[in-house]
Order: sequence, then structure tokens, then C-alpha cells
Amino acid sequence: MNKIPLQEAWPILIACGVLLLCQGTLLFLDARKRGGKAWFWGLWGLIQFPMPTITYALLLWWKKRKRK
Repeated sequence: MNKIPLQEAWPILIACGVLLLCQGTLLFLDARKRGGKAWFWGLWGLIQFPMPTITYALLLWWKKRKRK
């Protein structure tokens, strides 16, 4: 297994950090606007990508469909 030098890994790590921060923030704000467990969605969005966004979108779709 080849090791990636630290100089080459920084841009990838920064991009991942920005991606997770944006996802967590957007999930938190949207969940707070809709009144549903904003802290849970925000923290889960900071931990991994893209499962929280996919799950949130599916739950929103399911709730909307259930109301009809």
C-alpha cells in the first residue's frame, strides 16, 4: 500500500472538512426551519457524507407523501 505524502493530502482533507461542514450546516438549518431535531441532523451531517443528506431527503419525501 502506497502512503500519500502529507503535502498532497492537505487539499483533500480541507475539501472533505468543508464538505462535511456545509452539509451539517444545511441539514441543521433546514431541520430547524421545519421543526425536526435540528441538532441530530446537524451533528450527523458533520460526521459522514452523503448518507445523512440522502436519509433526510427520503424522510422529507416520505412525510410529504404520507400527508397526501
